[in-house]
Amino acid sequence: MTLIRSADARRTETPAAVMTTLASPSQGEATLALWRVEMQPAAQGPVHLIDAEQVWALMVGEATITLDGRDLHLGQGDTAILAADATRQVTAGPQGFTAIVTAPAGARAGVPGSTDKVIPPWIA
Repeated sequence: MTLIRSADARRTETPAAVMTTLASPSQGEATLALWRVEMQPAAQGPVHLIDAEQVWALMVGEATITLDGRDLHLGQGDTAILAADATRQVTAGPQGFTAIVTAPAGARAGVPGSTDKVIPPWIA
């Protein structure tokens, strides 16, 4: 058993959001990565894809996830399951949002049309 204290959570800031890693291979030797996403009002992440399934649970606020051209509108308490390799873009609602997200450890992100993929720091 591994206990990860709140004070030891890893925080990663991007232009669109703050990701706080709650568990990952490098933080507790987990086989799943678990992180919190906090986005400010009307912020928008980049168009990208992940090579593994992700589960997003919206805890506070509203968000729109554009998944392969289809808009999924999430409100507080809603959960979205995003298929591997689906093109996605996340946009925060007018009050922003906080979500808990999970994916398999080692999931890789990339941009459509490119073969380059990286493991985001919040998943590593």
